[in-house]
Parts: sequence; C-alpha cells; structure tokens
Amino acid sequence: MSEYTDSLRDVFELFGPITARRMFGGHGIYHDGLMFALVADETLYLKVDEYNLGDFEREGLEPFAYDKGGRVVQMSYYQAPEELFEDRELAAAWARRSFEAALRAQAGKRKAKP
Repeated sequence: MSEYTDSLRDVFELFGPITARRMFGGHGIYHDGLMFALVADETLYLKVDEYNLGDFEREGLEPFAYDKGGRVVQMSYYQAPEELFEDRELAAAWARRSFEAALRAQAGKRKAKP
C-alpha cells in the first residue's frame, strides 16, 4: 500500500475505520465492507450519486475517468476536495455522504435482482 493510501486512515479517523484493497492499479477504500472511495495515481475520489453530485460540482471537482480501448469511461466517483486532508471533521462529512451514496447504490442493485 502506498504511503498516500495509508495516510487516509488518519484523514478519515472521525468517520470511522477504513480498509484499502488493491484494484485497477489503485486502491478501493472501504468502510463496513462497502467501497465509498478509490485512490488512483495518488488522488482520492469519493462515491457520488444524484444526491451528493451537486456538492462536487459546486467545488469544481472532476470525475474519475479512464481510457478503455480508446474510449473514456467515467465512473461514479469524483475527486475529493483538498481541504478535507487538513480538516478531519470535513473529511468525515464528505466520507459520510459518499458512504451513503454507496449504500444507496447497493440497495438499488438488490432491488434490480429478480
């Protein structure tokens, strides 16, 4: 695990315990077994949905996207604001909203299954 990824345990201390798992050349960041963030190229991205997307757009934050066979694929994760690395309460608030987005996504997947 990178030093950057390892430092997120301190950043999200007030939110609660997190774990990191290697994936896609980066790391998935989990809380209570649910992925709410990812790290790619030493950049933190948080889960978004229709309920918290506006928070990221108001801050001018960019979505996580990658090239897949010549086309750009955008995922439901946006770059985290830099301020949360200096303010643990702010980090916890952003993490909670992204964790809630992950919970909603998980609930939606369960409903979609026959």
